Amino acid sequence: MPTRIFITGGTGYIGSSVIPMLIQRGHSVRALVRESSVGKLPSGVVAVVGDALDASTFAGAIQPDETVIHLVGTPHPGPGKGEEFRRVDLASIRASVKVAGAVGVPHFIYLSVGQPAPVMRDYIAVRAEGERLIQEAGLTATLLRPWYVLGPGHRWAAILKPIYAIASLVPATRPGAKRLALVTLQQMTRAILHAVENPPLPGHLVIADATKIQRRAGNTLHLR
Repeated sequence: MPTRIFITGGTGYIGSSVIPMLIQRGHSVRALVRESSVGKLPSGVVAVVGDALDASTFAGAIQPDETVIHLVGTPHPGPGKGEEFRRVDLASIRASVKVAGAVGVPHFIYLSVGQPAPVMRDYIAVRAEGERLIQEAGLTATLLRPWYVLGPGHRWAAILKPIYAIASLVPATRPGAKRLALVTLQQMTRAILHAVENPPLPGHLVIADATKIQRRAGNTLHLR
């Protein structure tokens, strides 16, 4: 059944890949963008002009029957970007939850991050706060927790694959290796599509770590 979708971060690394897939599957997509970025949206998307960091600029824009996909985040996150995480990532999820919660959307999909982890503490703290905001708002939600999404311009982590392979063989490190496994851009976009088409029961919250993202991507059928 086609779903009405409101997406933030639609012109970014993951958003620009997932929107065409959603449209191909027959879903209706509206995207929150700054006026200067309207031209970056793929065809078939309805632009909603606003600032993802400021709820007042899109208050009332989200409709009660729309699934919200929140993808806004700092590009190429790194250990030295704590202030940017708080200014962009945290401010945007706070704004989206405020607007979505006010109308009681049926499903909120949040791109979080794998946790716990021994590094990127500022990033994890901000994403964990985003998850907390969603739960406190009482939203029916899917929390997707990839650690790193491999794709164009995002391939450096591929050199870690041998380390992951070894870690997955050792009982003491196996859980962490699975929880923080690398996923591909295709797997990530398919997992988002799976979440859209398989929402949780009303009032429930589903958490999908890297292993579940890989599994859900494989379960998304009939993609052309």
